[in-house]
Amino acid sequence: MVTIGMNYEVLQGKEEVFEGACRKVLEVMQGAEGHDSSEIYRRIDGGGPSVYLIVSRWSDEPAFQTFIRSDAFKKVTSWGLANVLAGRPRHTTYREG
Repeated sequence: MVTIGMNYEVLQGKEEVFEGACRKVLEVMQGAEGHDSSEIYRRIDGGGPSVYLIVSRWSDEPAFQTFIRSDAFKKVTSWGLANVLAGRPRHTTYREG
């Protein structure tokens, strides 16, 4: 099992749009091979862009890599960069054990 932290900075005023898109992505992730679970968190202290973290658990890193290379994920990421994100998403991998 591997846990991935997907970090996003969202432009002010675009939080609701981003959260709606995340709901759709989380639904798609439910059907992805190797996906176990995902939750989304938001920084609440303010000051600058809104910061979100999606914590996602996968059977292994190759399963996650397959998902982020999918056309559906690439399309959402491109849309996000053009419309709601303050910068490129950053992913961090946490390995158990």
